[in-house]
Parts: sequence; structure tokens; C-alpha cells
Amino acid sequence: MSETIRAVIIDDEPPARAVIRRMLEDHADIELIGECSTGREAVKSLRAQSPDLIFLDIQMPEMDGFALLEAIGERMPAVIFVTAYDSYAVRAFEVSAVDYLLKPFDHERLAKALNRARANLREKNSEDRTHQMLTLLTEINARSQFLDRFVIKNNGRVLLIPIDEVDWIEAEGNYLLLHVGKKSYLIRETMRSLEEKLNPKKFLRIHRSTMVNIDSVKELHMHVNSEEQIVILKNGGQLTLSRRYREKVSQILGASI
Repeated sequence: MSETIRAVIIDDEPPARAVIRRMLEDHADIELIGECSTGREAVKSLRAQSPDLIFLDIQMPEMDGFALLEAIGERMPAVIFVTAYDSYAVRAFEVSAVDYLLKPFDHERLAKALNRARANLREKNSEDRTHQMLTLLTEINARSQFLDRFVIKNNGRVLLIPIDEVDWIEAEGNYLLLHVGKKSYLIRETMRSLEEKLNPKKFLRIHRSTMVNIDSVKELHMHVNSEEQIVILKNGGQLTLSRRYREKVSQILGASI
């Protein structure tokens, strides 16, 4: 490895990338060779440029940080996670990854992470890092098959919303709207992708643009002059159960509807 460490920042939020960019100016041996705002863009960039080090946000739309690492495969760079992920993952990073930066972080914490990255690059080759990262991904997948909370980035704040508190979810253009009591939160995610991350015994797809927390449902009513049914929530809200999803909902509920 040369004395200069070639780095790439991968984060979907420009302000978050800017923070790291400014902090890296204090470290003369770090050469920032690129920034990426999506996982798919990052995969192409990493394959083309083969950086020594990446700063990787975990929660990004379409392809999150974990999927990105799986897509990289061989020639794994040193990875510093930049995350607001929950504690089980942070513990795993301490054991298996180069380091993590828990948002928000300061110059001192970044410097510590960079020192660990320098040591990692001196001591390990790409094959070692690839094995290390695959071990991390296996551990994370084994410990958390489904999401147990949402991490919402909102105006410089990071909100942790437990899955149990979300009543229902609806598609909103290229986003999803999480309904939590009287509040709602917008996230960049597709309905199909999110459905795969949620426990199907907890969240039911009842319409192409709607999922509902089964614990928030009070009763089902047949819609007059229609084959659709009305899902009545405990908070008084009403959603539509379309014919397409009725059989699957029946199977999960264990009753004919």
C-alpha cells in the first residue's frame, strides 16, 4: 500500500458527505477520489477505481450498505461504517469491521477510525478484508432476519422508530409514508423492498400501495357493492384490502375472510 490512502464517501445525504469531506482535509495522507449517493452508483465506482478505503452509510434507498458490500465481492477495501444503526450491529462492527462512526461524530472520533483503517491496510490484504466483511454480514443476517426499527433522517436529526409503533405504511410516489399514531414520516424506499425486510407475521400487504401492522387492526368489513374489504384500525382509520391480497391475508390470519 502506498503512503496515500485513496478514499470514497458513500452516503445518500449531501450534508453527511460534506461533513466527512471537511474533516478529511485535516488528514494529508487521505486522498478523496470520489463521492457516491446511491449503492448502485457506488458499486460501479468501486469496481472502476478500487479505492483503499470507503466511508459507508448503511441505510440508503434501493441498495443499502450491506447489499453493496455483498455486490463488491472480491477486492474489498477497508470499510468505515457511518451509521445510526441499532446496537447489535454496532457491537458486530467492533468485532468484525475496521470501525464505525455513530452519527453525529466529531474530529477526534474520525481520527481514531482513520488510525484503525491505516493499521488495517498495513496488516491485511484484500482477501483478508473480504473474509472479514463476509463474516460480519453473516453475523448480522443471523442475528436480525427482519427490521426491528426504522432509522429516520430528518433535518439533521436521527429518529429511531420501533416497528411496533408503526400503524401502517403507504406508497407516496418514489417514497413510503410511515404512519405512527398522529405523525407520519417519509422514507426513501420501495414497497417491494421494504416488504422483504419486515416480518410477514407482523406486517400485511393489503394493497399494492399499502401495508398494515396487524396489531393495529380492529376489524374487517365488506365494502358495499364491491369485492374489496375495509380494514378498520384501532385509531379509527380505514384502509382498503384489495381482492388480490385477500387470500394471503386469510392464510396469515388463519381464517377465511
